Amino acid sequence: MLISFIRLAIEANEVIGLRMMKIISGGPDAMAEIQLMITEKINASAEAGTSLIFGQSPTAVIARVRGHVANNQRRLSARP
Repeated sequence: MLISFIRLAIEANEVIGLRMMKIISGGPDAMAEIQLMITEKINASAEAGTSLIFGQSPTAVIARVRGHVANNQRRLSARP
């Protein structure tokens, strides 16, 4: 579990950098990214909390969050 948690931290940090680059560029894409980021954070928190309440292991929750992070990394890394 510790390795997965460390990987999540590293991967999330990469996504933060990609998001900051998009936000710094400004314009409507930046505002859309901010809104998406806020929505994703709320949904991810609810999903993780619900999963833990219903008995999923922390390892499973971390794996699911890593999947969300990977999707964001692919989306933000895509060339227009």
